[in-house]
Amino acid sequence: MIKVAMLSKWHVHAAGYAKAVKASDKAQITCVWDEDTDRGSQWAKELGVEFEPDLDVLLARDDVDAVIIDTPTSDHETVIIAAAKSGKHIFTEKAMAPTLAECDKIAQAVADNNVKFCISYPNLTTSLAQFSKQLIDDGLLGKIHYMRMRNAHQGSLRGWLPDYWYDTEKAGGGAMMDLGCHPMYTAAYLLGKPKRIASMFNTNYCPPPADDNAVSVVEFEGNTIAVLETSFVSPYQANCFELLGTEGALISVDGEVKYRSDKLDTKGWIIPDKLPEPLPMAMDVWFDAILTNAEIPYDTEKGKALTELLENAYKSHNEQKIVSI
Repeated sequence: MIKVAMLSKWHVHAAGYAKAVKASDKAQITCVWDEDTDRGSQWAKELGVEFEPDLDVLLARDDVDAVIIDTPTSDHETVIIAAAKSGKHIFTEKAMAPTLAECDKIAQAVADNNVKFCISYPNLTTSLAQFSKQLIDDGLLGKIHYMRMRNAHQGSLRGWLPDYWYDTEKAGGGAMMDLGCHPMYTAAYLLGKPKRIASMFNTNYCPPPADDNAVSVVEFEGNTIAVLETSFVSPYQANCFELLGTEGALISVDGEVKYRSDKLDTKGWIIPDKLPEPLPMAMDVWFDAILTNAEIPYDTEKGKALTELLENAYKSHNEQKIVSI
């Protein structure tokens, strides 16, 4: 049984991760630390475990094999490196860190201390992501020249995100740094290395300077253009995906998938009878890696690839120019 410490309840997904651990037969929560003592102690009571106010003391405990990190993104470098140096396996919420320089330091600490690192990239486990990769690898779409992905919700419009979510010093940014991660890492997974990026972000219903409506256009190797969209102000058409090639296309809107290919005898659009099975969620992969030394696809290289896009996306917006990567 893997003994897990929960590090912070700052992130809105922290409670969900704790629930996943409690539901697992491979791990158990043993203690909690939080940079906010009141929040952390209350959470520990809810979970029925000890609260430890000193991070160094927690990382030295014998009943901690691994940590789940949901601190502010700005604290990731310090907390992840401390955990790695203490020999604790690491699961972290995205983004890995606000800058690539910080990610490099994290990756080095993980490698030097031989701990299992996993970052939460849930969209890569989906049937749609696997089907997209399958069509690309099988050549059914021809040369991919365009991708569009939108991941959005109405959190700012309806006021259900916590106020601290808009603290860009802590969060590293706004909607693009949060929900925008999913289109960003999905594009990197499907299309490879980015070459240049142009962004336009704005603020509508959240406190500036946080962005709540954002678009980045990225050129990837092979001259593929990806339009990556996100928003905290979109109650409708919040999720859509397009992958266009010279010989076919794949389209998904709110879960409805269809595709076509010039290389198939079937004419027109095809609605697949069955999509590939979703892959195990990242946390389950992490547990298995700790127990069996299995490989983790959601590793520090994936984390660096996302931050490279995010950092340059904000640079493009802030400087109002196309940025070469």
